[in-house]
Amino acid sequence: VRRSSSRVILGHLVAFLTSALLVRSVSLGGRPCLGKKTLPAQMISRNNFSVWSILKKCIGMELTKIAMPVVFNEPLSFLQRLSEYMEHTHLIHEACCLSDSIERMQVVAAFAVSAVASQWERTGKPFNPLLGETYELIREDEGYRLISEQVSHHPPVSAFHAESLKHDFVFHGSICPKLKFWGKSIEAEPKGTMTLELLKHKEAYTWTNPLCCVHNVIIGTLWIEQYGTVEILNHSTGDKCILNFKPCGMFGKELHKVEGHIQDKRKKKLRVIYGKWTECMYSVDPKVYETHKKSEKKTGGESKKTKQVMDTSPENSCEEEGSDDVPEIQETVTMVPGSALLWRISPRPPHSAQMYNFTNFAMTLNELEPGAERLLAPTDCRFRPDIRAMESGDIDTASTEKERLEEKQRAARKERSRGDEEWSTQWFQFGTNPHTEAEDWLYTGGYFDRSYSDCLNIY
Repeated sequence: VRRSSSRVILGHLVAFLTSALLVRSVSLGGRPCLGKKTLPAQMISRNNFSVWSILKKCIGMELTKIAMPVVFNEPLSFLQRLSEYMEHTHLIHEACCLSDSIERMQVVAAFAVSAVASQWERTGKPFNPLLGETYELIREDEGYRLISEQVSHHPPVSAFHAESLKHDFVFHGSICPKLKFWGKSIEAEPKGTMTLELLKHKEAYTWTNPLCCVHNVIIGTLWIEQYGTVEILNHSTGDKCILNFKPCGMFGKELHKVEGHIQDKRKKKLRVIYGKWTECMYSVDPKVYETHKKSEKKTGGESKKTKQVMDTSPENSCEEEGSDDVPEIQETVTMVPGSALLWRISPRPPHSAQMYNFTNFAMTLNELEPGAERLLAPTDCRFRPDIRAMESGDIDTASTEKERLEEKQRAARKERSRGDEEWSTQWFQFGTNPHTEAEDWLYTGGYFDRSYSDCLNIY
């Protein structure tokens, strides 16, 4: 355990130094490590709008085809939301620097958990991307560049491809979100496979994301939970990490908890992974973990600690009939002795609650740097007028522009159908993932050559 902890600490140090060496002046769409720290306007109030008037006829239905009022959105496209997977890229750099495959796996597991951490308290819906919409993100300070494209409208599919500027890794995937309304909650299933390739080690890891549920969409205080089993497979070694994102449970004592283990191809447990997707993740020897759990049961420590986790004070209770109580977590993850810290979430800005609960990373995603208009593809969602208007607090213009863009998209689809013309993607093509042998959207290259003459005017 000590040797493993030391290697992880060394990996953190190497990754930090690697990132430090990558910091340089920004050029051609590159982004400085310190972007804007606020939005042009505070979050638009939703108090005077009723989502029930729209959703009451949609119980059990797929919601991706339902037009929602812009007030329930956040001023980002779903393509930009996808790029938030990269907020903790330092974990990928760290995995690249580790020599032991199990230690790489546990850091990759931490990255997979960190990829959904930004969703905590993000109850606004991102804008649905238009067909052909793109988003690029170049972070020279973090040593990567990313391109994403909306490759299908029905069903909606967003594809992305991120690559290291030093050719250390490639991270790619496609997401087809499935949304269902169940009366008091909306469940989001992010169908699609994430693939991370560590090129130096000739390894490929694949996994799918957990389910996400937003509670109290009609009455009460909105709150989010992630749940389901995530399996991360190392296709080179056969090692697997099985993570259980636990549902809330009675009294909310399991809310946000993640617990699992790493096993080799003979299914022998090698490490236990535990923590919270909203806070941090640890790794520890399985025997140490089991001993700790048994000791905890004997002393009754766990039951005493989690017996009262719901805040029942009048000012925080959900008095409205039919709402799900909001679990109030009052304690952080208890570290098992001998554990190694794999990841800890970055603190959000103090004004985050007034800025759609954005992280510092999300706050920069719609930023247009000087001269970027001449470099970005005209399909980049930074140019979307409805998102821009909402970001500036102009809800009326945002609503009008959203309706105009949707109508323009419908008209373009009708025009293509009249001419028996099929939509052709720009930067991705439908093919076979070489690691899973399943159908996937794969990057064809060429975006960063900056030749956008074939891009359509979708805005």
